Amino acid sequence: MRRALGLLAALVLAPLSMAGLPPTESAAYTVETIASGLEHPWSLAFLPDGRMLVTERPGRLRVIGRDGKPGAPVTGVPEVYASGQGGLLDVALDPGFAGNRLIYLSYAEAGDNGLAGTAVVRARLVERDGKASLQQLKVIFRQQPKTPGGNHFGSRLAFAPDGKLFVTLGERQQRDHAQKLEMTLGKVIRIAPDGSVPADNPFRTRQGALPQIWSYGHRNPQAAAINPASGKLWIVEHGARGGDEVNVPLAGRNYGWPVITYGRDYTGFKIGEGTAKPGMEQPIYYWDPSIAPSGMAFYTGNRYPGWRGSLLVGALKDQMLVRLSLDGERIVAEERLLTDLKQRIRDVRQGPDGWVYLLTDEDDGKVLRVRGR
Repeated sequence: MRRALGLLAALVLAPLSMAGLPPTESAAYTVETIASGLEHPWSLAFLPDGRMLVTERPGRLRVIGRDGKPGAPVTGVPEVYASGQGGLLDVALDPGFAGNRLIYLSYAEAGDNGLAGTAVVRARLVERDGKASLQQLKVIFRQQPKTPGGNHFGSRLAFAPDGKLFVTLGERQQRDHAQKLEMTLGKVIRIAPDGSVPADNPFRTRQGALPQIWSYGHRNPQAAAINPASGKLWIVEHGARGGDEVNVPLAGRNYGWPVITYGRDYTGFKIGEGTAKPGMEQPIYYWDPSIAPSGMAFYTGNRYPGWRGSLLVGALKDQMLVRLSLDGERIVAEERLLTDLKQRIRDVRQGPDGWVYLLTDEDDGKVLRVRGR
């Protein structure tokens, strides 16, 4: 069924939003500004004491106190390629953070002659005398090869239950490279926390393939999270003009870009061979027209009636929060929230208090908390 062809696939996977479901009234929620004055914040991670780490795309990492006041930029952050969509991107805490204080950052890293690519660094967060710094930095992954341009870095980080680290990588607008296993453009990779390659990675022993690769044929996944019900990685990736996708990447599978897609080129012309092809996976859900998804979280709390088990996705172009109702690995309904905010939603997180927190991708970016009335 996942490889059904043509019209049948389109009917099975057609987004429920296109069937005319009305947006939810935002009046049902109170949206509070927790912090402001952030320049294009990209990612949010909660520290064990309730404070937040927030990345700003130009290259700053800040600790935001429980009072909402951003601290001075953390020192020791690696130099970033801050151009286009590039810069300092995701942040994630090590599963053993309480004992080791390790954090992970993904970022656009400059190369020679104006080239750039996604990189991941591990460092220890040290706080002393009211100041924070990163120490013992180690680059644990570099995308291969570096390419020109400032777009499609992907760059989300997600730790699996077994402690392995997934990293989503855009194809850097080099479409055909997403199908090439000798490079890490348009891929999801899986590595150990020190950057080494797990013994059970699907391409570890395949000649000519990079062993970090987990799945391939991706365009630009800017959302990733582990489904707590299954322990599996889920991602949401940008399509072109249409064709934003929700995928559950499986080991060694090909997710089709740019051979199959539900989108079209920005010129209006067709991309690839159609919407399905044997040997290439179908998304479990897609949007056409695109919403420009970024950031996602599985909601496990009890603050919002009926939300438990939902998938929450931010939208940049359509400036909203999307709630997807799940039945296993099927998406059975879509609810469009906070459409009157008129803010580009870059990241979505569940806080330790059970409320949902959002980052807005603006010059004066904010941390928002969504509270049910």
